[in-house]
Amino acid sequence: MNVRRLIPTAALAGSLTLGLVALSACSPSDAADDAGGGAGKSGGKLAVVTSFYPMQYLAEEIGGSHVDVSTLTKPGVEPHDLELGTRQAAQLGEADYILYLKGIQPAVDEAITAAGVKNTVDAASLTTLEKHGAEVGHDHGDEHAGDEHAEEDHAHEGEAGTDPHIWLDPVKYAEVAKGVGASLEKADPDNAAAYRKNTTTVVERLTALDSAFEQGLADTSTKTFITTHSAFGYLAERYGLTQESIAGISPESEPSPARIKELRTIAAKDKVGTVFFETLVSDKTAKTVAADSGLKTDVLDPIEGITDKSKGADYVEVMESNLAALEKALGAK
Repeated sequence: MNVRRLIPTAALAGSLTLGLVALSACSPSDAADDAGGGAGKSGGKLAVVTSFYPMQYLAEEIGGSHVDVSTLTKPGVEPHDLELGTRQAAQLGEADYILYLKGIQPAVDEAITAAGVKNTVDAASLTTLEKHGAEVGHDHGDEHAGDEHAEEDHAHEGEAGTDPHIWLDPVKYAEVAKGVGASLEKADPDNAAAYRKNTTTVVERLTALDSAFEQGLADTSTKTFITTHSAFGYLAERYGLTQESIAGISPESEPSPARIKELRTIAAKDKVGTVFFETLVSDKTAKTVAADSGLKTDVLDPIEGITDKSKGADYVEVMESNLAALEKALGAK
C-alpha cells in the first residue's frame, strides 16, 4: 500500500491559498467527517476522499473493507453550491487517493489541483463525455440565478456544452466503475484482487440496472419528460427518450415566460402528464410550471446526494425508483 503523503507546512499553506481563491470560508464543522473517517486516520486502510455521492458510492463499493472513504459534500448539500473550508482543503492534501468528477464543482476542481495528490482520478476521463443541448447538459461553471438573469439563461438554452452527468447512465457509470477499480489496484496493489472482484460485482449490478431500464421504457405512450434540472441527457439518449428542462442551466433559476409557454406547447403535443423535480432543490418552479399546464409533479432524482428524502438507500435503489417514476409518467405498457 502506498504510504500516506505528508505535505510540508509551507506547501500546504500554498495549496490552501490556491484552493480557496474566490471561496467563502465555512466553519470546521462543515468538514465531511459524517460520511466516513477523516483522511489520514484510516488505520492501515487506503485513505480515500471523494467529491460527492456518485463518486463516494463507487469508492465504497469497489474499495470495500480496504478503504476509508470520506466525501467533501455532506448529505443534503446541493453539490454545485459547495464551498470548501480550510479543514476540507487539508483533508484533500492528506488523502492517499482522490476520486472526483471534473466539471460539476468548480471549487472542488481547483482545490484538488492545488492539493497535488499523486493518485487523483477524474471520473470524466474514464468514459466519453458528450455534448448535449442546454435542455440536456449545462455548464456548471456558468450558472446564473435570479430573475435578473432569466433572459440570459434562456439565451443559453440553445447552446451545446459537455454534459458531466455520466452517472445517470448505468452503461457509462459502469465504464467509470471499471476505471476506478483499475486505479485502486494501481494505488494499492496489495489488495488488487479484492478491488477486481468488487468491480465485477458493481458492473454486474449496473448491467442489470441497464437491462431493467431498457425493458421498462421500451414501450411507452410518450417519450418526452419535463424536468427542472437538465441532468438526464445521457439517460434520455440511452433509452430513446427526450428530456425537456425548465431552466436549462441552474436547477434553481426561474424559467422565462417564453420557456413556460414553450413547455405548455410541448406537453400538449407530446402528451406529457408529469413535471419532475428533484430532492435537493426547491420544487417551487416545477409546481408553478405544472399548475400552469395542468400537469402532475413527481420526483426524478439526479442522485447527487442521499438524504432521508431520497427514495432509496443507495444509488441502485434510487435509480430503480427513478425507473418506476418514468414508467408511470410515460405510460409504460
